[in-house]
Amino acid sequence: MTLLLADIYILDDPGAVSVIIGEGTNRHDYLVVRFEGEISVFENACPHQGTPLETLAGKFFNRDQTQLLCSTHGAEFEIETGFCTIGPCKGEKLRAAPFRLEGATLYLN
Repeated sequence: MTLLLADIYILDDPGAVSVIIGEGTNRHDYLVVRFEGEISVFENACPHQGTPLETLAGKFFNRDQTQLLCSTHGAEFEIETGFCTIGPCKGEKLRAAPFRLEGATLYLN
């Protein structure tokens, strides 16, 4: 079990943050999302080309904050499921990462 985020409540609702764990070939980038009180964790990699969703630090949502946005090619994803509804990877999903929430602390399983 790996510590992902010590205090989930630092995130706005809606809010998201990229959390990088490890280095080199053991480096993994995760997207932690808080939306309507629920928490989701995905690998921070668009299914289209594997790029991180944000090209500007901390910018993960479309304009009305109803979908996650890949700013590289404009793909949009359902916040709760990671399902792509618009863009070059339409019909694919962000890869969910298993996690456990203990109080305000988020762990990657």
